[in-house]
Amino acid sequence: MIDITTYNVTMILTNCYLLTDRETGEMAVVDPGDKSEKLIKKIKDNGNKLTYVILTHGHFDHIGYAKQLTDMFGAKIVCGKKTDKFLSDNSLNLSIYHDEVENIAPFNGDILLDDNDSFKLGNTVITYISTPGHTDGCGCYIFDDNIITGDTVFCESCGRTDFPTSSSTDLVASFRKIKELEGDYNILPGHGLCSKLSHERQYNPLMSRV
Repeated sequence: MIDITTYNVTMILTNCYLLTDRETGEMAVVDPGDKSEKLIKKIKDNGNKLTYVILTHGHFDHIGYAKQLTDMFGAKIVCGKKTDKFLSDNSLNLSIYHDEVENIAPFNGDILLDDNDSFKLGNTVITYISTPGHTDGCGCYIFDDNIITGDTVFCESCGRTDFPTSSSTDLVASFRKIKELEGDYNILPGHGLCSKLSHERQYNPLMSRV
């Protein structure tokens, strides 16, 4: 089982998640778009056991502090294979278009995932599913009764599809894929309020149509 703590980072309030495996204390950070002193303190207070920095996709507001955390704690960067190119291309990760954001120094993922690949945080299995649409590298992470959806599924909404590599057709297919998962899950999005998959099946305009 994994305990989840949420930190709002970046000027557009990205949800950055700290995951802690209950049995081992091993930790992962999901989508560190910017520095959070509270997050860093929490990791240090728990014995510096940061194993992974996990990325749902490659936009600046989700990757902006990823390399710094891995350098600080010796963690590995985990992302989908198609996200890796965003980490070294400031036009793809969009940092080049925001004057208030520093261009991100190029880096690469350490563990590159295909659809349905799994890895373990401590004693908990985390499964990656590819969900392109917002970008072609978007993916979600499933563990326990939770899905971290990044900018794919929001509470009663969805990610934009007007960026490089975006596709509204792919997003519809990804929503169908998530909708058809068995059972119910907590939806932990990249921005905004958390939700439930059962709620999104009924009230999300895109999911209710697929």
